Amino acid sequence: MPERSASIDPQRLRAAAGDAAALLKALGNPERLLLLCQMSQGEHSVGDLEAALGIVQPTLSQQLGVLRRQGLVQTRRDGKKIFYGIADARLLTVLQTLYALYCPKETR
Repeated sequence: MPERSASIDPQRLRAAAGDAAALLKALGNPERLLLLCQMSQGEHSVGDLEAALGIVQPTLSQQLGVLRRQGLVQTRRDGKKIFYGIADARLLTVLQTLYALYCPKETR
């Protein structure tokens, strides 16, 4: 028979549930999910994201702003360009799982 696990602090569990719910809410928007999936492959400039995904201004700026405010992406400036990348390794794990479950397999 499996051992009973130690009880989990309900306040810590509530805080973790709140963090997970906020992440899932962010992922619930198709444009934000597309942006995060693209950034899971490495950092990209705004122009690169626009060209790769077909998300045009002002939607692109709005959704990147939401992701920045939620702490899901980080930015890096190089000259006039701003590059966006995933800020948390846990988010990469979630995105990799979603990719494995939902993204179409390439056919030859």
